[in-house]
Amino acid sequence: MNRRDFLKASAIAAASASIPGIKLAKAQSDQTYYMVTFVSGIDYWKDCFRGMQDAAEFLGVNVEYTGTPENDITAEVRVFEEVAGQNPAGILATIINPDAFIEPVNNAIGAGIPVVCFDADSPLSSRYSFVGTGNYYAGVVAARYLGPLIGSGKVAISSVTAQLNHVQRRQGFIDTLAAEFPDVTTSDDLIVDDQNNSTTAAEKMSALLIAEPDVKGIFATDAAGAVGVGQAVREAGMSGDVSIVGFDYDEGTLDLIDSGELTATLAQGTWQMGFWGMMFLYAVANGLIKSVSDWQAAGISPLPPNVDTGVVVITADNSQYWRAS
Repeated sequence: MNRRDFLKASAIAAASASIPGIKLAKAQSDQTYYMVTFVSGIDYWKDCFRGMQDAAEFLGVNVEYTGTPENDITAEVRVFEEVAGQNPAGILATIINPDAFIEPVNNAIGAGIPVVCFDADSPLSSRYSFVGTGNYYAGVVAARYLGPLIGSGKVAISSVTAQLNHVQRRQGFIDTLAAEFPDVTTSDDLIVDDQNNSTTAAEKMSALLIAEPDVKGIFATDAAGAVGVGQAVREAGMSGDVSIVGFDYDEGTLDLIDSGELTATLAQGTWQMGFWGMMFLYAVANGLIKSVSDWQAAGISPLPPNVDTGVVVITADNSQYWRAS
């Protein structure tokens, strides 16, 4: 059984046991739920939607994937509002800009359409829940993996310095090194802004390694950064001497792990975001939330406000389970 089949089987079993009233359904063709994304063509969203599809198959409902191909706030808001105008059973949305989505999300909720955010949140909106990675803790996991490998010495960081989720990953990493691995050090001059671009990461890390040849480890907070860092270390002739932990994965990143150029990478729970986001929407849309006699009249959210889908460490020992089936 591969990773995806295992996740599907275990999550369906958990859903059946934990959410009252849910049982395997044959078909409810009158219920259609939508996933809305931005930069909709990238591979990252595929596993998210696969999780949503698996939950929909279990529930017997329909799901549709849509979004805007651009990295554009106005365009995604427009798509979201067009979807809401079709009066779907629910919307699972990743949010390009939290403030821009407050009004669209609130309007959808006001019209009786359940909205759950995943991967990227609009916390000041009325969305019922956010299902995604706890980025600070992801940085903690990275530090606890990389710290023992290094023991003592300098660690560099390749990151998107101004983007909130990357800031949180970086801070969790830095704080944990300071608290738990005091002999492993980093500093502002050991941080490069890779702008989520592998070429930029390679160029900037190459320059840093010339200035700081005693660096023993690198944490890259994005997949493109990890690929670029791997190139910089290889071209510096330091492969095997520098341990690299990256973030996210694709077939190319998995190849670098298997070849030993990346020590590990952290996988987000993308399938979990889609699966549990769909389950949450269904539970609200079908009146399965019984926390109080009437949660709407009580003025409370029917769902937990934040659900951390976690990260796992991928190494050469387990990378096969993240390969596309």
